[in-house]
Amino acid sequence: MPLTYDEALRFLFPRTTTIKFGLATTRALLTELGNPHQVMPSIHIGGTNGKGSVSTLVASALTAAGWRVGLYTSPHLASFRERIRVDGVPISELAMAMWTERLQPLILARKATFFEVTTAIAFADFAARGAEIVVAEVGLGGRLDSTNVLRPLVSAVTKIERDHMKYLGDTLELIASEKAGIAKPGVPFVIGERDASLVNVLRREARKAVARAEPGGRTDVRVLPPDYEWSGALSLAGPHQRRNAGVAHGILMALPAPYRPAVPPINAGFAAARIPGRLDRRGKWLFDVAHNPDGIRALIKAIETLRPPGPLHALVSILGDKEWPAMLVQLDRVIDRGILTVAPTAASRGWNAIWLRRWLRDRGRPPARASWTLVPDFQEAMQTVQTGAGTVLVTGSFHTVGDVMTVLGMEVV
Repeated sequence: MPLTYDEALRFLFPRTTTIKFGLATTRALLTELGNPHQVMPSIHIGGTNGKGSVSTLVASALTAAGWRVGLYTSPHLASFRERIRVDGVPISELAMAMWTERLQPLILARKATFFEVTTAIAFADFAARGAEIVVAEVGLGGRLDSTNVLRPLVSAVTKIERDHMKYLGDTLELIASEKAGIAKPGVPFVIGERDASLVNVLRREARKAVARAEPGGRTDVRVLPPDYEWSGALSLAGPHQRRNAGVAHGILMALPAPYRPAVPPINAGFAAARIPGRLDRRGKWLFDVAHNPDGIRALIKAIETLRPPGPLHALVSILGDKEWPAMLVQLDRVIDRGILTVAPTAASRGWNAIWLRRWLRDRGRPPARASWTLVPDFQEAMQTVQTGAGTVLVTGSFHTVGDVMTVLGMEVV
């Protein structure tokens, strides 16, 4: 019997626990599929925060310009199919099962990871569905990320912040070095980072990456002005999205003809782009996937600007490898009540209730403005956080937002 969609996911998801850097296995999987990534032009977008929003804005503008656009992003909120879309339509369950079955022997032989496999499947699906251009978001890092098999029309880094330090290094400079590794010879490299010292690191490391790939090769490094923000119509909420749209515009302007859109489709695309889970207001619920200190800072600024109806209660679950104490201290500035819980899909990677009880009892932490409560049971936490709330903020990870949206039956695509 052919593999079903559910069987394919049960086969692949255990492989998410393995992080393996390097491109050899991804290339082998793509070779098995006929190297579909080589038949479509692409745009490659990395960075710590903002890359998902920037990728979506770029794809939306290209769609408005008349292109059939493949968009590869990660992670997903509620359904794996969200990761692989052509003109907004997710990969079908049948296609996902078919590609997994086709690759299964090689996956087992090469001990391929979840992301290596899904990257190969994404490009196979884009080619099969006739995508004319692909926008690919980097998964983790850049230099050794599976998506770095691409030879794109443009590569870009949005901004650098502290995240995934176990894998990328414990300083911003080391993180920037890894992310600059997506630069390619003869390909414009757009830098959205505002900090001058990190821009210098990105510029230097991009040139090193190009030289490794092609001795004597050069790249056109384009640093966007620190104050450049999109001033036109924008569907995405929050002050930080103005900068993200500015970076997206810089990427679009770096494209060669005929892919570089004119002004009207850029305006239309930016005004129509939609990203579930990013300052996403649905009735009394406000969702945001902020999952590191910089993301929480952007969320706080947005809340201060938007001023949602109070009292503002927050349902928070954060992965255990994040800088969650600093995130909670920041979030305390703008909420009235915080409910700490464990998102079901993050149970194996989430924070520990013992840590949270210790944090709540810690007299050394900064004095709290909000009242904080630990409710480990997720369903109970969802009920508790709504009591007396004018707005319920759900944040801390993609898992948290996706799990709440799933329980509430909300659409995520």
